[in-house]
Amino acid sequence: MRFFALKGTDQLGGAVAQVLGVDLDLHEEREFEDGEHKARPLVSVRGEDVYILHSLAGEPGASPNDKLLRLLFFIATCRENGAARVTAITPYLACARKERQTKARDPVSTRYVAQLFEAVGTDCLVTLDVHNFAAFQNAFRCRTLHLDSGALLQSMVRELAGAEPIVVFSPDGGGVKRAQLVKERCEAAMSNEVSFGFMEKRRSRGVVSGDLFAGDVGGKTVFLVDDMISTGGTMLRAARACRERDAKQVHAVATHGLFGKGSEALFTDPAIGRIVVTDSVVSASKAGAGREAKLQVLSTAPLIAEAIKRLHANGSISELAGMES
Repeated sequence: MRFFALKGTDQLGGAVAQVLGVDLDLHEEREFEDGEHKARPLVSVRGEDVYILHSLAGEPGASPNDKLLRLLFFIATCRENGAARVTAITPYLACARKERQTKARDPVSTRYVAQLFEAVGTDCLVTLDVHNFAAFQNAFRCRTLHLDSGALLQSMVRELAGAEPIVVFSPDGGGVKRAQLVKERCEAAMSNEVSFGFMEKRRSRGVVSGDLFAGDVGGKTVFLVDDMISTGGTMLRAARACRERDAKQVHAVATHGLFGKGSEALFTDPAIGRIVVTDSVVSASKAGAGREAKLQVLSTAPLIAEAIKRLHANGSISELAGMES
């Protein structure tokens, strides 16, 4: 087996390698003066089962498009040099938010990205909590593994809630199913009273509207659940609405902490208590500077390492995907 972590995902790659009990395999990434690049493994991959880790969230100096192309080229290079099997591990999968047409002549970016991975010979793609699970499954023709971070996030919900009654709350209608699954997990693992709520949100041409609020949050600890936090506007809007209805505490829980422009308000507004994300995105850890009082970053390394072990040994993966046997 060979395990590589491309530039920008080195820290997570090192943590995964430590859990696996292996060293990261050496590779070269070289920048040319005109902005082009090349990357190549510095060890033989011929006949090997190759795993390549690279999170595709943009950051200063590296757009999602740039990261995607680097990963695709590295996959193709490994296949060109005789790898028996190549698995791409993208904890955050770029372009997953545009999975259907909502306006005339819209792109269906999720499907286009899937075709790119297939074109370079990807045998399997592993990712974590995509924006739309059904669209993800339908887009890819190569094998996929969708890892479930629910166990990681649920343990933090337990810690923050104590013995208080809790409400698992979706900040918009599109995340209702995701929040319901978290609610079911909490009910199975915790003795707390667990209820559910959601808030309506419609967005058109950058304008957010929708006033429907469902659920009793008065005197309870509320956990806002979503797949990602970008600007934080959706979370903050829901948190303020819950506070207005006498929620005791409101915490934001998401897998991917993108923390883009405008997200600073999340860390200063008293409507939100704690913000819990995983390290699937590099910027999530960087966002901790000066924000330690609110931000909690959970490690995905054990989950990713276990996925690699089971894929390499052709073991059962249903548990990792949150599926019943």
